[in-house]
This record gives sequence, structure tokens and C-alpha cells, in this order.
Amino acid sequence: MSKIKLEYLWLDGYYPTQNIRSKTKVEDHENFKGTLDEIDNWSFDGSSTQQAEGGSSDCLLVPVAIYPDPARKDGYLVMCEVMNADGTPHVSNGRATIDDEDDDFWFGFEQEYFIMDTATQLPLGFPVGGYPAPQGMYYCSVGGRNTHGRELVEEHADLCIAAGLNFEGINQEVACGQWEFQLFAKGAKKAGDEIWVARYLLQRLTESYGWYIEYHPKPLGKDMDWNGSGMHANFSNSTLRTAGSKEVYEKICEAFRPVVKEHIEVYGEFNDQRLTGKHETASITDFSYGISDRGASIRIPLATVKKGWKGWLEDRRPASNGDPYKIAARIIKTVKSAKI
Repeated sequence: MSKIKLEYLWLDGYYPTQNIRSKTKVEDHENFKGTLDEIDNWSFDGSSTQQAEGGSSDCLLVPVAIYPDPARKDGYLVMCEVMNADGTPHVSNGRATIDDEDDDFWFGFEQEYFIMDTATQLPLGFPVGGYPAPQGMYYCSVGGRNTHGRELVEEHADLCIAAGLNFEGINQEVACGQWEFQLFAKGAKKAGDEIWVARYLLQRLTESYGWYIEYHPKPLGKDMDWNGSGMHANFSNSTLRTAGSKEVYEKICEAFRPVVKEHIEVYGEFNDQRLTGKHETASITDFSYGISDRGASIRIPLATVKKGWKGWLEDRRPASNGDPYKIAARIIKTVKSAKI
């Protein structure tokens, strides 16, 4: 028998922006293979996470995905759904609302974020009491003048890959101290699982640097002339991947028009500060779509058109602090409502 460390991860009940929580269970196992079948449900004090009252505080943790933890000896990361004591999904459980049991929907999320210095409470590269050079030279830059935080970003990428996440890339973004990573998964629930595990690894890593991650979509203020942070959602289903028809794509895009409010409600807190019609965004009150249009609500990638209208769409509205489970659930509901 040998001891393993199981880090149970779950989303708390804070609204509208949930946070990831975790705690460790140490167990004895013989020839542990790292599968869900080998581990049990657990529980936590929901009164400490805004998910229960003190008089009846136990909430259930039901494992839904497990990954090796590359930063811990004999460690594993266990993504969980939060359930009520009777086994029904907790109201905070966005994963349970996803209607994609056959994994027909594929999602690629582009997670933007700022790396913040705990001492100054400013993004890396920002001087105290002032501002760095205007944005323009930071995007995909190289060199110490414009690039800040690369060591953390590279270490995070290595951790995600070692954990078995389908990690697809990194790049510095338009604003100083702003970065992005990309993940792709076949299946909406898996896509959400992997974003949350990647976020957990990133946030845990900052503890060694004296930094922290800011997912606020406009951390420098809504009036500052700096790009905000989003989490663009690239999505497809079998229809989009095989349509071969501009008309089908337009009908799916039009299905989004009457439910703008419903999408914005789950696309992240403070998103009104980011979706202003400036800085490569559409206005939060408008809806538009267009080929290769990064100022539209939904971009139809040029690659999709060149492949004969077979591919995917990109919803550019989700904010960096949005819950990928809720975002995916809403997109799936709207796509399925299209009159095709």
C-alpha cells in the first residue's frame, strides 16, 4: 500500500463570480491507476462557501474528472460537482446544466488574464503612480522591455501539459502584463473541467512568485484605454462541422439575436465595462456576426468559410471571469434552438 494525495476541486457559491476551492484527502491505495472508479465522494462545509446554512452545512463532492498533479509527489487533481445532501445538483452547479451527454459539442476557450504584483496591486510592468508605454508593443512581444511574467506562464504551460490537459497554446496579450492560454476539448463538460483545472494550477503557481491572477475583465477601470480580458468561446457541433452551407451558419447565428440578455447574464461579471464597442469588442447591448470580424459578437472564422462553411464559430463576448460550464450550457441551448 502507498499513500496518494487527492486534491478535490470545486466551485463555491459566490455570485455572480464563483471561485475555485480545494482540499486534500490522503488515502492508502495499492497500484492506483488514477481513475474515478478508485475514489469516493467527499463533503465540505458549505456554510463557509456560501452554499449552505450552518445548521445543515454538508455539501457533497462528486468527482467527475481526475488528472495527475505534476507539482506533487503521488498527487492527483480531482474536479468535482457540488451536490445537495439528497444527491441533486446544487444551485451553484453549472456543470449539471450542460445538455451535451453525447459530447457532440466541441469547445475551445481562450482564457485571458492579468498577472498582478501583490506588493503594488498593479499588473506586471506597471510603475507605481504611473503607466507603462501605451498598448501596441506588448502583444506577442519578446524581450524584457515589453514582456513581463513569462517564467510563470511557461511553468504553467508545462504543468497543464504534464497534467494531461489538452493545452493548445500561450501568448502575451495586448495590454501590459496580460496573457492568454488556450484549451480545447471534445465535449462541453470536459472543456469546462479543463479550464477550471488550468485556472487552479495557474492560481496555485502564483503563490511561489508573490503575484496573483486577476480575471476581472477590466481591472484597470472601464475608462482606461487598455484592452480588457475575455474568454472567447470557439464552438462547434456536428451540424457546424459538416454544414457546407452559409444559410445554415446564418440561421444558427440568428438564433443568438433574441437571447442576448440571457447570454450576457452568464458571460461574466463587470462585462459591461469590457463590451463597449471599442478594443475589439461589440457593444454589450448589440448583436452582430461577420466573417473574420473581431468587432462582432460572433466571428465566423475565415478558415470555416474557406473549408466550404464547415468548421466552427467564435463567441467573443464571454468575459475572462465567466464560468465555462455556464457559458457552454447557454451556447448549446441557443444552437439547439436554431430553426434548421
